[in-house]
This record gives sequence, C-alpha cells and structure tokens, in this order.
Amino acid sequence: MIFDLDAVLLARLQFAFTISFHIIFPAFTIGLASWLAVVEGLWLKTGKEIYQEIYRMWIKVFAVAFGMGVVSGVVMSYQFGTNWSVFSDKVGNVIGPLLGYEVLTAFFLEASFLGIMLFGWGRVTKKMHFASTLIVAFGTLLSAFWILSANSWMQTPQGFEIRDDGLFYPTSWMEIIFNPSFFPRFFHMVTAAYLTTAFVVGAVGSYYLLKDKFREHAKVMVTMAMLMAFFVAPLQLVIGHEHGKNTMEHQPIKVAAMEGNWERGTNKPLYLFGIPNEETETTDYAIKVPNGASYVLTGKLDGEIPGLKDVAKEDRPPVAIVFWSFRVMVGLGMLMILTGLVAAVLFWRKKLFDYKLFQGWCILMGPAGFIAILAGWFVTEVGRQPFTAYGVLRTSESISPVIAEQVAISLALFVIIYTLIFGAGVYYMFKIWRKGPAIIGDGQKYYYDHSMEASMGRIISDEISDINEKGKK
Repeated sequence: MIFDLDAVLLARLQFAFTISFHIIFPAFTIGLASWLAVVEGLWLKTGKEIYQEIYRMWIKVFAVAFGMGVVSGVVMSYQFGTNWSVFSDKVGNVIGPLLGYEVLTAFFLEASFLGIMLFGWGRVTKKMHFASTLIVAFGTLLSAFWILSANSWMQTPQGFEIRDDGLFYPTSWMEIIFNPSFFPRFFHMVTAAYLTTAFVVGAVGSYYLLKDKFREHAKVMVTMAMLMAFFVAPLQLVIGHEHGKNTMEHQPIKVAAMEGNWERGTNKPLYLFGIPNEETETTDYAIKVPNGASYVLTGKLDGEIPGLKDVAKEDRPPVAIVFWSFRVMVGLGMLMILTGLVAAVLFWRKKLFDYKLFQGWCILMGPAGFIAILAGWFVTEVGRQPFTAYGVLRTSESISPVIAEQVAISLALFVIIYTLIFGAGVYYMFKIWRKGPAIIGDGQKYYYDHSMEASMGRIISDEISDINEKGKK
C-alpha cells in the first residue's frame, strides 16, 4: 500500500508531479511569447492582416498557458516550506535571492505588460503594443535565466561556504549565478521551449490544412514551424552534446546512468536500447554500437568514460529512469530533425501544404516537445539523486519532519485537483484552436487610431440612427 512507502519517496513524487505540470506551461510560454513577437513584427512590416489574425488567436492561448504556469508555480513553491523545509533552511541564503530576483525582475515585468498585450488593442499605438509583446517575450527569457541559474547551482554548486551552523552562505554571487552548468543548461532549455512551441503551432496549422479551413493562416503557421524544425532542431542536437560533455565533467555518475555504463573504461559501446539491471549491475538485452559512447562523449574511439561502479550503490541515481528518459528525449529530438528535413524536401517539391500524410505526422508530433522536455527534466533531476545539492546535501537530509500518510493524502489531492483544473485549461486551448482565427474581412475590424470606447460609441450611434430611421418610416 502507498502508506507503507517512505516519506522521502512520497515527497519526491509529489514534487515531481507538481513540477512536471508546471514546467510544460512556462516552457510553452517562453517559445510562444517570442513567436508572437515575430508574428506581430511581420504584421507591422508587411501590413498583412493575416498576421494580426494569427496573433489574436494565439494570444488567447498564451494567456491561458501563462495563467496555468503561475498557478502551478505558486503551489510548487509552497512545498519548499511544507515538505522540504530543511533544504530551504540550509540553502535559503543561496537559492532564496535567485528565486526572489525571478519574481522582481521577470514575473512583475511579464504580468505588467501582459495586460497591454491582451487588452491594449485599440487602446495603445501599434508601436506600444509591439513593444509590450517584446517586453513580455524578454520577461519569459529573464524568468528562465533565474530559474535555471538556481537549478543549475543545485547541479553544480559553487560560490558558497558551509559554516558551523550547517547553513550555506554565499561567497561569490557571480560564481553562484554563472555556475559551471548554467550556460549549456540555459541554452538547451530555451531551445527546447522554442521547438516545443514550433511543433504545437505546426500541429495546429496541419490540422487546419487537413480540415481544409483557414488555409492561408495554416500555411503561415506550418511554414514558420517547419523553419524552426529545419534550423533549430539540429542546433539543439549540438547544444545537447555540449551539455552532455559538461555533465560528464561535473556529474560523471549521471552520465554513467544515462549511458547504462557500469564499469569505467575505454572503448565503451553506445547502448541504443537495453534494460539496466541494478541487481547484477549490467545492462541486459542490449543493442549497442561498438565504441559509440566513448566517441560521442570524448571524440575518441578509445576515450575513457565513467562507470556507475565508481561510487557506492547508495550514491547512484535510479538507473533505469535516467537511462530510458534520456533515450526518449534523444529519440524525439531525432524525429524533430527528421520532420524538418522532410518538410524541406516537400517544400522544394511544392507539396508541403498538400501532402496529407505529412500533415497527419505533424499533428502526431504536436506534443513531442512537451514529452521531450519532461524526459530531459527526469534525466536532470533523477540523475542528480541521491542529492538535492549535488555532492554536498543529500535528499534524505533535506526533507521536513513529515508523516508519510499526510504526504500521500496531499499527493492524491494534487492529482485530482490538477487533473480537473489543468484539464479544463487545456480543453479551453483546444476550443480556441478548433474555433480558429477571427477573419477581419468577415466583418471584424480592429482599430489602433481610435479608442475601443470610441469605436463602440460609433457602432451604438449607428444602430440608434437605424432604429430612428425605421421609426420614421
């Protein structure tokens, strides 16, 4: 029964559940905000209303995703006090200011100008509205900067000292913020966010093409999405490779778990598939490429890579989760690259918007970015175990004095409530997509040179005049 489980495991499961819900929404809004800035910029440059129509549909989706990201983030932060108070107490002097900077510099910026993005049509000038979109897009990146700095410090802690009271005190904020794993992790995550948004946009556009509606809008969406897939997905492979090399330098046991490699040595194979067996300390039923792991990680066929046996069993992460999550992430990344290449061929043959099989494939790839992000997050967080701050603070030493039954009950409630609330939010986003963009040529007109109140006043005045004319007749 679940009540027989350890409190540490339950607390970890609860945090994993809430952060898994949370991370997909900020990742989506990071990419969506930047894309919306590009779309509005194209409208201002070309004057084509189709870009404004696309923008006005997707800004609704952005607002829903942003709201769900805020709600899930607030709930998640409370767990630092309820389930992980010891961790908060010990590292609060380091992590606390980073999270505070995120709120003060990024969240307030986004929240302030989001109002202009949503309600500024007809109330502010074109340039002011575009500036607001750019500021919100910058705010999402700034938020990612601080959050990933804090998380990267937990992966590669430096710039601190532990005093007699057992607490962590900062000695260099530059070393804390720009810790060894920050830059590869930041670029890897932001690029993943852009690809996630691209494949959602591509899926929606492909759906319209299959249904033969909003074709001109769909062509814009699919074209822009496939450009990202063609150029950015291969770039993500390069960034991910550099991130892996950085991880091997600073967290070698995590890399050993990712590779399913138990013995340190040279000429190590790359396991495409296999079943890590922690009892026998082997990777069974393996399909492997000879010398592949050595070459990928070191650039040499006889390069030496770390093994799980380098440390005691109690210092190893859960190998199977890390091993398979890594393969899911990489596998989806390769499918993204393949999608971009196929799109380029179809575009060259002038069949990109007419090949129904490819459109169906793009719809299937719609959630690929979210799944890849979650898989990558599992690799990062589970691979750091059994530490919360790698090498200096164990997870078992970070938990609050909680009772397992209480954590289990709250976890069950989270599952129910999150499913209802966020299920409703996702349903509403699908409703927006099914409805599609509002066509300005169908009788709708958006004003920038007059206030919305003035526009409504003219409409009401015209209606009154019509009624009076009918009354006279």
